[in-house]
Amino acid sequence: QGPPTDAPAVDTAEQVYISSLALLKMLKHGRAGVPMEVMGLMLGEFVDDYTVRVIDVFAMPQSGTGVSVEAVDPVFQAKMLDMLKQTGRPEMVVGWYHSHPGFGCWLSGVDINTQQSFEALSERAVAVVVDPIQSVKGKVVIDAFRLINANMMVLGHEPRQTTSNLGHLNKPSIQ
Repeated sequence: QGPPTDAPAVDTAEQVYISSLALLKMLKHGRAGVPMEVMGLMLGEFVDDYTVRVIDVFAMPQSGTGVSVEAVDPVFQAKMLDMLKQTGRPEMVVGWYHSHPGFGCWLSGVDINTQQSFEALSERAVAVVVDPIQSVKGKVVIDAFRLINANMMVLGHEPRQTTSNLGHLNKPSIQ
């Protein structure tokens, strides 16, 4: 027997809004790292249950190996977050980004492990992948990911299909 039909479904779909500043920094960092992968942390806020706003990013020092980026340096991350607190800015870490130079947007096995560690700290953490080589003027190759609990899939639950526009009423445009 399955759960009662009125049981709340686990809701995972969200809109991820990325500021121009954050996007430019991700692309610049990604291009500078070619042919290696690069990664960084995304700073922003969870606007409501359906909306994540990425306001800024900071690059993380690490050595990519092509298909994967190495783990986050916890000492560097702690120093950066401490400096961020000193500036008085209210943003928090909402996830991480990394580049796939020339091979599109998807999560490798290593990326999935990294995302699991972020979701252990915040279940709403987002992984963004950008391809700095396939991105050309007017067309950015970028995607956002979150993991789906395999146990929920086995039980026949689908990830969230409903979204809200509470966080933003104006749709962004690439102009």
